[in-house]
Amino acid sequence: MSQKNYMVFKVGEEEFGVDVADTVSIILLPAITRVPKAPEYIKGVINLRGEIIPVMDLRERFGRKVENTEETRVIIFNVDEAPIGCIVDSVSEVLQLPQENVKGVSELGDNMVEEYIFGIAKIDSRVISLVDLEKLVA
Repeated sequence: MSQKNYMVFKVGEEEFGVDVADTVSIILLPAITRVPKAPEYIKGVINLRGEIIPVMDLRERFGRKVENTEETRVIIFNVDEAPIGCIVDSVSEVLQLPQENVKGVSELGDNMVEEYIFGIAKIDSRVISLVDLEKLVA
């Protein structure tokens, strides 16, 4: 039985997971420098330990209400060896998922999922959408 670790975060009431191997760090919401003519969900760039990192608001990307709270975080992911920051409502845990708990999106029907979700994991009463970072930032 193979297992994989996922970083679980919330956008609104929904839970999402990303392979923990793609996670670099989790930080408090910093000051973000706007970038002219960027899409609305690209908030700008941050300087993190001397590295300039673009920041995307996943709440806007997923069409949700944007409201910063004490729980709001930026998760820094490595996508194609380049860092990107993603603003989320909260980060909850690292979850070890048995691969038999993960259903591919093709099993659910085409119109039920967004193009950047590659699978759905069921844990007890929870449903966690698994995000394909490369498609998300494309």
